[in-house]
Amino acid sequence: MPELRLTAIQRWMQQVVVHPGSVEGAVASAEAQKILPAERVGDVILPSRSLQPTERMGIYHGMYLIRMEEALQSDYAALQHFLGERGFRRLVRDYVLAFPSRSFSLNRLSDHLPAFIKSRSRIKSRGFCHDLARLELAITHVFDEAEAPVLSPADVAAVPPEFWENARLTPIPAFRLLSFRYPVNDYLQSVRDDTHDHPRPRLRDAFVAIYRRDYGVYRLDLQRTAHDLLSDLASGRSLGEAVTRAVRKGRNAAGQEELFRWFREWVSGGIFRKIAPASG
Repeated sequence: MPELRLTAIQRWMQQVVVHPGSVEGAVASAEAQKILPAERVGDVILPSRSLQPTERMGIYHGMYLIRMEEALQSDYAALQHFLGERGFRRLVRDYVLAFPSRSFSLNRLSDHLPAFIKSRSRIKSRGFCHDLARLELAITHVFDEAEAPVLSPADVAAVPPEFWENARLTPIPAFRLLSFRYPVNDYLQSVRDDTHDHPRPRLRDAFVAIYRRDYGVYRLDLQRTAHDLLSDLASGRSLGEAVTRAVRKGRNAAGQEELFRWFREWVSGGIFRKIAPASG
């Protein structure tokens, strides 16, 4: 058998490390043996004074699931709290089996976790867990987004009054707007506050804006009308059109003055980075 290239050895190590079961089973698996026959493990991994080549690989193989659990735990503390340590460990085991780590970075390891939870019928309060995972995933995305300058008070003051009705605003990259069927932001906050009074997973529509400012991530609870207005603005509708649509929907008693107050708070909070005239 010809000498293996470095890329082939790397592929083999990944197949062995992420394979479920024992390290012996991983080395003998069909996927691993397509690259390196089990009897040739000693050609690429030398024995130590106390360990044979396969046993040395067993260290990495045994630590893989622990490392994956640690990585996901750091981003999904509220989900782990809700499921408990054993339930969360089972979820991580099943998830990384379906979506093993394939990058030098673990930043995007959990990108498929909400969808995976939604597909698993045995997870308790699956809908609640799905929403909670969506919230915590969005926080990681916002944290990792590129930094961008925001509208300053001077930028806003420089806009002529007659310009605002047709103005279109661009949100910063580190911004996400979500709607949920469960009050998962309340649950997340209760975990962070280390309180014993955690909201129960009961159906109740909830709306949250997540954004980063000065390298801190903020979560803003919204009314439905505020969510719809902010969604329209973030999608490129003009300020006048977005306000008109919000008033016409009439889901609550919010008037134009309150709508504009929300808008001013979002601008001063650093959610938008650009003002442009309406196209056409």
